[in-house]
Amino acid sequence: MNLEEYFSRIQYSGTYSKADLVTLNQLHEQHLRFIPYENLSIHCGEKIVTDLEACYNKIVRKKRGGWCSENNSVFAWVLKKLGYDVTLLAACVYDIEKKAYSDRMSHMIIKVVINGNTYIADVGFSSSRQIRQPLELTSGKDQPQIPGVFRLTEESGVWYLDKISRKKSVHHQSFHGLPLLENNENSNRVVKIYRFTLEPYSTEQLQLNCIYLQTSPESLFTKKSICCLQTHDGVQTLVGWTYGEVTYKYEEDMDLITFKTLTDEEVKNTVKEKFGIVLEKKLVPANNAAHILV
Repeated sequence: MNLEEYFSRIQYSGTYSKADLVTLNQLHEQHLRFIPYENLSIHCGEKIVTDLEACYNKIVRKKRGGWCSENNSVFAWVLKKLGYDVTLLAACVYDIEKKAYSDRMSHMIIKVVINGNTYIADVGFSSSRQIRQPLELTSGKDQPQIPGVFRLTEESGVWYLDKISRKKSVHHQSFHGLPLLENNENSNRVVKIYRFTLEPYSTEQLQLNCIYLQTSPESLFTKKSICCLQTHDGVQTLVGWTYGEVTYKYEEDMDLITFKTLTDEEVKNTVKEKFGIVLEKKLVPANNAAHILV
């Protein structure tokens, strides 16, 4: 494991002599642009592990992606090597279908402290709910980014992350049924993402969640094969056989969303061509839940 190898993977050629906010923002953005969020291992008959070196080998050397614990573990290691004050935290993700936060604190995020100021970094989320740069840990402050306006709110020691999204224009739907988007009601554009506390994420908790998420029939990740990569002005996502793209600010206060249904062969080609992933084992696509993630 070495930094130069990681920087090559994310095509980062900037400076890293100072553990400052500018460098953190640049690394965060580059990681998202070149390392996909994906759970394809589950649907290739492979096991996802929490061992840091295994995550590094998969993401950096094998040029794969990973889900939250894999991406954020590697990113946290990079930040620590650069001298940042880093703590791993756990979060409960908001379930769009159930319209409630999960009871399980299964999502990993990163707390970073720079010169006494605290930020939340996260390179392990999917879809257009992914923050592009770390957020200042300040309650009630609107923090505009490419995907929309993010806002952290604190209530009795619990922090909530929301996003104010734009209206959506959905085109070219060559599939059966409408997707459940972040919010189907354009009149209500506040998107709930996750909630968390500042209590550190324990190793035991991480290992138990990793097992549950890839084995339980109730887990989103056993129901869906997911691959997602942030682009310069949007995001591209493959869920099962459905490939979708979001272009932010396609028009003023409007995001463009397009979908199409793929064949098995097209799924294989899309994983390689759109996400840069070459799988060692055969992928069995899955989408056994009602909604598409965009």
